[in-house]
Amino acid sequence: QAQLVESGGGSVQAGDSLTLSCTDSGGTFSNYYMGWFRQAPGKEREFVASVNWSGGITEYADSVKGRFFISRDNAKNTMWLQMNSLEPDDTAVYYCAAGRKSDIISTSTGGYEHWGQGTQVTVSS
Repeated sequence: QAQLVESGGGSVQAGDSLTLSCTDSGGTFSNYYMGWFRQAPGKEREFVASVNWSGGITEYADSVKGRFFISRDNAKNTMWLQMNSLEPDDTAVYYCAAGRKSDIISTSTGGYEHWGQGTQVTVSS
C-alpha cells in the first residue's frame, strides 16, 4: 500500500509562494491517481487538486484554480503542489492522498484510500 509523507509547509505572507511535496514509499506510486486536500480548524477536509497516474490530467478546486499547480514525477515517487499568490484563506493543514489503480481521478475524500500525515500552511496578511 501507499506510504505517504508530506513536507514543505510553513508560514508565509499573503502573495507569497510555497511548494509542498509528497513522497510515496509504498512501491506502487505510478499506479495511483493522487490528490491534495486541506482542512482548516472546524471545517471539513476539502479538495484542492488531483492528478492522474501519468500527470497528464489535472483537476483543481475553483478556489485555487490559476494559483495552484499539481505535478508528479513517478520516477521519484513524488508529487508536488505549487502554491502561488497565497491568501489567508489558504491557511490549513494540507494532506497528500493516494487514490486507486484507475484512470478515473476523484475530487472527493471518498475516492482516496491512503493519506499522509499533513503539513501546516499558514498565510498571514
